[in-house]
Amino acid sequence: MTVFIGVISQKGGVGKSTLSRLLAREYAYSKWDVKIADLDISQGTSNDWKKRREMNEIQPYVAVESFRTVSQALKHAQVHDLMIFDGAPHATKASLEIAQKSDLVILPTGLSLDDLKPSVLLAHELIDSKIPDDKIVFALCRVGDRANEIEEARNYIKKAGYTTLAGSLPEKTAYRRASDLGKAISEVSYVSLRKRADEVVQDIINRIAEES
Repeated sequence: MTVFIGVISQKGGVGKSTLSRLLAREYAYSKWDVKIADLDISQGTSNDWKKRREMNEIQPYVAVESFRTVSQALKHAQVHDLMIFDGAPHATKASLEIAQKSDLVILPTGLSLDDLKPSVLLAHELIDSKIPDDKIVFALCRVGDRANEIEEARNYIKKAGYTTLAGSLPEKTAYRRASDLGKAISEVSYVSLRKRADEVVQDIINRIAEES
């Protein structure tokens, strides 16, 4: 049976595609048959990333395909162990469709209120649409080095009634350069940055395992 993970947000640039690629790489490395469904047709960033990965002959192979709708993506899901929905920003209807189908819904967010507030509002909309709250989790992405700022963001999300993934993903040049080469952020050369990525993705893997 196919596992579905949705990565959605109301804003662009908060780490959706970064998380989707990280997850896809780690599951593919564990011999899962994985596909990223890139639902942001206008940008197609995950699809472009796949082409760079193939050009640089990076293993493991990660399948990525662009789809205009969630229903189109679902037609191709049965042959895969895992499908990751890389949602388009500002697509409320599609975000709900992703959440309804997904075993886990990840909402990446930065630390500013400009990022946190719309992310929490999206989570509230999902709850109002009968998505269980234990299916929703926030991921702190593109964070700085101040631990107190990260903790404030966690508290903001907790007060809103939601949980966050363990760890956080910093804004680092090494991550951007890895992406430019078609790598996931767990494939950087810096051990400390790999550990940051591993902590986040391991929490996701654990949550999926609990659902199985």
